[in-house]
Amino acid sequence: MSQRIDLTRPVLPLSPQLPPVTKTDKAKETATAFKAVLEREIIKDNGRLKFSQHAQERLAKRQVSLSAQDLERLSQAVEQAARKGARESLILMDDLALIVSIANRTVVTAVNGTNIKESVFTNIDSAVII
Repeated sequence: MSQRIDLTRPVLPLSPQLPPVTKTDKAKETATAFKAVLEREIIKDNGRLKFSQHAQERLAKRQVSLSAQDLERLSQAVEQAARKGARESLILMDDLALIVSIANRTVVTAVNGTNIKESVFTNIDSAVII
């Protein structure tokens, strides 16, 4: 005798359903550690001050050299501007004016000496005097 199958009822699997696959504690721990290392490296790289080609040319043309102490002062000024939410800053340091893109920590241009008095600085949202 043949058995009738009721096609109106849903067919259930023979084995119990398994819980959804989730990351194990070890995998979660590894992912968290990787994320922390990645963020630390990004912050470390972002913390380094860079000079655009244009800024390098301006400094060379005007025979301006920055000491390690000057670079440290400049870096601290950039950090100060970043904490205040600045994006493009004019940084006045001794007789040197620098336009710095705060977001990517890049000195965009530099002006020194009497040229500062003759300059108009545009597209800045902040100034730091050190």
